[in-house]
Amino acid sequence: MAAEAEQWLQAGRIGRPHGLDGSFYVTRPRAVLLEVGVSVRVEQRDLEIERRAGTDAKPIVRLVGVTTPEAVEELRGQALFCALVDAPQLGEREWWAEELEGCRVIDGELAVGEVSRLLVLPSCEVLEVKRPDGTELLVPMVSDAIRSIDVKQRQIEVNLAFVGGG
Repeated sequence: MAAEAEQWLQAGRIGRPHGLDGSFYVTRPRAVLLEVGVSVRVEQRDLEIERRAGTDAKPIVRLVGVTTPEAVEELRGQALFCALVDAPQLGEREWWAEELEGCRVIDGELAVGEVSRLLVLPSCEVLEVKRPDGTELLVPMVSDAIRSIDVKQRQIEVNLAFVGGG
């Protein structure tokens, strides 16, 4: 497992320019990661957010050193990443999707598979687990389905009887 300092959370993508000062819209934003003073990585460059406007759903950001609409256009479509160690602390029993992706999934001694991604459904979030036979299992993020999550050990214990994957 990589050191925590090497883990990154995607904060959004650089969208179209807004105005003439290098500001731009952020597409697919995680607004909580887009605050003034936060360092973000874009194409292996670490840049600081110096302006934040707009709404959480449609934030407008300007990065130090990106000062023209042309400079924004050169970066358009690139992902903005925030170091996990710099991200706001989540509450108890809350995790970033990136922390769960790649975790080994077990039920007791039985290897169930590996988390490929976290999906947000209307009723709850679910873990998409790739099983050893190539099939996928959806595990809802509810206490009846998940016995424990240990991000440091990269392991999630589930109740297969509850999710119907046994």
